[in-house]
Amino acid sequence: MDVGAASTAGIFISIFSLLFFLSTAEISAKVGVNYGLLGDNLPSASRSVRLIKRLKAGRVKLYEPNPEILRALKGTKLQVSIMVPNQQISNISKSQKASDQWVKNNVVPYYPKTMIRYVLVGNEVLSLYDQKQSWPDLVPAIRRIKGSLRKFHIHKVKVGTTLAMDVLESSFPPSNGTFRSDISGSVVRPLLQFLNRTKSFFFLDVYPYFPWSSQPQYIKLDYALFEGGNLTYADPGSGLTYTNLLDQMLDSVVFAMKRLGFPDIRLWIAETGWPNGGDIDQIGANIHNAATYNRNLIKRLNAKPPVGTPARPGSVLPTFIFSLYNENKKGGPGTERHWGLYYPNESSVYPIDLTGESPESEYPPLPAPENNAPYKGKIWCVVAKRANKTELESALTYACGQGNRTCEPVQPGRKCFKPVSLVRHASFAFSSYWAQFRSSGGTCFFNGLAVQTTKDPIVMDRASIQVLPFEDDVLGSDLGAPLIVSLHSN
Repeated sequence: MDVGAASTAGIFISIFSLLFFLSTAEISAKVGVNYGLLGDNLPSASRSVRLIKRLKAGRVKLYEPNPEILRALKGTKLQVSIMVPNQQISNISKSQKASDQWVKNNVVPYYPKTMIRYVLVGNEVLSLYDQKQSWPDLVPAIRRIKGSLRKFHIHKVKVGTTLAMDVLESSFPPSNGTFRSDISGSVVRPLLQFLNRTKSFFFLDVYPYFPWSSQPQYIKLDYALFEGGNLTYADPGSGLTYTNLLDQMLDSVVFAMKRLGFPDIRLWIAETGWPNGGDIDQIGANIHNAATYNRNLIKRLNAKPPVGTPARPGSVLPTFIFSLYNENKKGGPGTERHWGLYYPNESSVYPIDLTGESPESEYPPLPAPENNAPYKGKIWCVVAKRANKTELESALTYACGQGNRTCEPVQPGRKCFKPVSLVRHASFAFSSYWAQFRSSGGTCFFNGLAVQTTKDPIVMDRASIQVLPFEDDVLGSDLGAPLIVSLHSN
């Protein structure tokens, strides 16, 4: 390693230590929780606030300025973050009047009795290529919202936006952290200028689960779960030594900001966590790993003095854990619906205390992980129990319209057409679709109408097959794994 580079890195870290000792005095390490609403079976706002208090959370982040929730948070002393929806960014960016109206409707009626402290303009906007036309509007909208808050004499609310790790085009080693060239100069630099000027935060969604699960052969699970012991990684560019994957990811953003000339903007972990369940083919998504990650993370975040990261030792890392509930209406793979600390019935997925004060000896034993290695068997995609008939017909039409001859074998006169059954035909279509599109991100979900199974439907006992009548527009739940003649994906 170059001696000059090592000396420069040492000076860089020393300056950071001083800056963050001074700047973090105004921010506490209280861990918060993300409160999403993408479920059709979630408890009321008042009951949810009680659950948040039970976690001993210090903060809560909302994905929309829900009036019922904001009223329920009144007088709780929970610091609150609210969000401007992505679809309103462009309009606000072009109109101070629209911005003023948004703040008047969503902040003024509740502040200060509800302790709104952060307004986040958009959620991972720079990751959404189908909304690329709104990217140039992001920073102007942020400026407008800040101006509106001043207009209403609200001065204790920070403004920013949440970004995902894919804003980087390079993140390894951490010292090579670089923002994507398509946004670096046009969006990120002006964003950093605003955050630096207003002393706000770089709000980052960061999930070690994803890089680990995509490359488990290269990244040790223990390293991702803060259980690495003697496992370390030495960054050849900075000379810094890492003991866990989260620190690597965070510092890659630190170095990316430094590369653009902003070495001292504070990080805020807007989302992090580990899935407590998922699809059959999703490695490591289980309660044991989720509890291990979050409990170890919380111990680090609440450490006194603060631990920080190798590039920012001693810095406070304010954090929102994702998420309050398992949300059953989130799309995508199964992990998307399994990040919660609570089930919708208000029972804990696993016990946790966001202050880190409860000794682990008080917790019951965790269930042993059963999917920490990739599943190597065959998997089919079939109709879920109690699927809605009307929705299933629409999903069947959609699946059959995708890909190459997806539903040809179940067309009239073809070999798999009979017996005629919506369940059989839809299950065939779902498996056929998934077999074609799984490698490119297609999922076995279909808005909750489909589920994975390891049971080969073709070898089911045909004598036991029954197609139940439709009742109340819902398919019978006693069908079990429906019989289909399906393609499968290894």
